[in-house]
Amino acid sequence: MAVTSSTDNSVTTLTLDSPHNRNALSTILVDELEAGLKAAADDPDVRAIVLTHTGGTFCAGADLSEAGSSVESRTSQMLGLLRLIVETPKPVVGQIDGHVRAGGMGLVAACDIAVAGTAATFALTEARLGLAASIVSLTVLPRLDSRAASRYFLTGEKFGAHEAEAIGLISEASSDPASTVVDILDSLRQASPQGLAESKWLTTRAVLAGFDARGEELSAHSARLFASDEAREGMMSFLQKRPPSWAGVKPTE
Repeated sequence: MAVTSSTDNSVTTLTLDSPHNRNALSTILVDELEAGLKAAADDPDVRAIVLTHTGGTFCAGADLSEAGSSVESRTSQMLGLLRLIVETPKPVVGQIDGHVRAGGMGLVAACDIAVAGTAATFALTEARLGLAASIVSLTVLPRLDSRAASRYFLTGEKFGAHEAEAIGLISEASSDPASTVVDILDSLRQASPQGLAESKWLTTRAVLAGFDARGEELSAHSARLFASDEAREGMMSFLQKRPPSWAGVKPTE
């Protein structure tokens, strides 16, 4: 299993547990995460959902080892997963104590509340692979201020938890994210199921409207980029641990 699920005291915890590929978004992981989210949403005794991970990486983004499989299927699957997190009527709380890259940023941004340990790092690395953060932009862009979005979408730079909090990606940088999440869950338990669902609807309406308006377009955009020669070179260079062909290119004089 790539995702484990447990329920206690009205909270379902979904744990990304695929250490061999740093919790990359493989077909299996996405399928199991979707199943866990749907089961929690359908359980009347569950008040909230925690999304967390094992190991030092929360999520490394797309599983590049599956690059040869159907691009359209994988992009559609990712679009569906992000939408599911956003439209699930129960609050989803991200508990992050590791590194987050590319598609993993979409998961963090889709959470209603996200807490990250101070050692966590974040990066939108797609541009360095000949790609763009197409689908994840649906959840990431509504969180970030515009200057931060331009910088990090374009440069692929790493930034830390305090910067992530400052630009709106996460709710709080914490030296003890597990303890902080416990306090948040205690607060959520004070709210009624209807109160939580209707309040979440208010905060996610604009994001879901973005999925309706641009989801198919961005899914096609992502599929086109994944199938491009530049992206193939970027992904192969990453898997082969070498610089891509364009690395270090100097401007003409």
